[in-house]
Formats: sequence, structure tokens, C-alpha cells
Amino acid sequence: MSLQFQLIGYPIKHSLSPWIHERFLSKANLQGTYEINEIDLQDSFEDRIMEMKNNKKLNGFNVTVPYKQKIIPYLDSLDKHAEKLGAVNTVLINKDGKWIGYNTDSTGYVRALETKYPELTKERKSKHVLILGAGGAARGIYCGLDFAGYVNIDIANRTTEKAREIAELRSESTNTKILTLKEVESDLSKYDIIIQTTSVGMKPNIKNTIISLNSLKPDVIVSDIVYQPIKTKFLKEAEELGARIHFGHTMLLYQGLYAFEIWTGLSIDIKNMDEKLQQVLEGR
Repeated sequence: MSLQFQLIGYPIKHSLSPWIHERFLSKANLQGTYEINEIDLQDSFEDRIMEMKNNKKLNGFNVTVPYKQKIIPYLDSLDKHAEKLGAVNTVLINKDGKWIGYNTDSTGYVRALETKYPELTKERKSKHVLILGAGGAARGIYCGLDFAGYVNIDIANRTTEKAREIAELRSESTNTKILTLKEVESDLSKYDIIIQTTSVGMKPNIKNTIISLNSLKPDVIVSDIVYQPIKTKFLKEAEELGARIHFGHTMLLYQGLYAFEIWTGLSIDIKNMDEKLQQVLEGR
């Protein structure tokens, strides 16, 4: 039996998802394909989705911008993460033909971070986390940390309205302060983990950084979800100040891995795949 997976979104012609999932299939000794299914903004989204519904060989698909919310009315059910986030990036088509929506971004990020720093799994409640930014990625990461059991998660953004909306998603046991970027710059020493979730520092604007890191405490973990370049100016500055750093491309890998597990029910060893993905990205 050959499995069939897809990615929908726009624009996605240069997505690395096919590279990632082809290697997952190989590691799992499964026959299958993972194809790009780009849906132009001028196309009828409903017609294209109906074409997919009629494809009885399709086993599942990923969803990326701008369709993570738009796909929801076409699904039969949502898992709790997707429901809480109001966004879907993975769809399982079960044996009855039902379409079930998931969001693997949130869990994928936490798994990527804790794979790099496994001691965090035992220290979640004692760690103070700062999220920089309040967009869709920040929302997913905030909920992922909250689901995992981190209870002190602050959010800093240029304006605070969107950050407050994210904080409303917190569990009863989670404490969250909302700060401006200016406010947090002088008070970074209280944080054990700092996560940059915006596009600041992405190619071609690689000289940009979201805040000054001069008040970091020693041994803090600094993470940046930008992966072009792999080591952003933000991460370079953090490393020079003695921080431990975490690269953004590993989130891409682990959210894909969780999607693959949902589709196949299999766990695979992806040791060294982050280094290989890094090499691919650095070659672009």
C-alpha cells in the first residue's frame, strides 16, 4: 500500500516539507508520496478542497498560510489543540473518510526545544519564559508551553492588545504578564527561556534584531523561530553573552514529525536530521 500526503497553502513551491516527509517515509520503511498542492488566491478554495475530498487515495495533508483557519469548516472534527488555537496545520483522513484537524505547531515547538534541552522536561514549573511577539507563531508556542505545563509565561510585544488576546488562552494555573518590548529590555535577567517568534532578522534583513539582550542572565536559553539565516543576529548576540541557543529550523522538523505520527501511528528516530536540514537551508 502506498500512502499519499499533500501540503496546501500559497505560496509553497519552495517548501521543505516534501524533503522532510520523504525522509520520514524512508526511515519508517513506508511507500508513499508527499506532494505540493498550491492553491492560488485566485482559485476557488471550495472547488479545490472538493477535488481533494474526491481523492480516495489521500491519507492526510498539511495546511499552511493563508488557509489554517479557512480549512476548518470543511473538517469533521478538531483535536483540543486545534480547537483552542482556532487554526489547523494537519489533517488526518481516517478509514471512514472523516477529516480530522490537528495543530502540530504548538507541540512541535516544545518537543524541539526539549529535545535540545531535555532537562527542561523536569523543570517546566520552575522556569520563567518570555515570548517576544504576539502573532500566530507566538499564539501557538504560548499554548504549546501552557499545554506542556510551563506556568510562568510572559509576552512582550510592540503593542499589547494582541498579547492580551493570547494570554486569555492560558490555563488557570498559568501566570502571564504583558509587557512592551521597551519594558522588557531592562528586565531580561528574570527569564530562563526567551523565545523570539517574529520575522525580525529574517533574510534579507539579517542585521535587524527585536530587542537588546544586554541584561541577559548567564546560561539562559534563547530561541529564535527564524531559520533563514539559521543563526540570526539575535542568536549570535545571545551566544556572545553566554546564552545557550536554539535554532528555529528544528520547530519545522518536529511539527512535521508529529504530523507524520498522527498520519501513520508510527514513531521514528530522526537523529541527525536537524543537521541535514540545516545543511539544506544553508545551501539555499
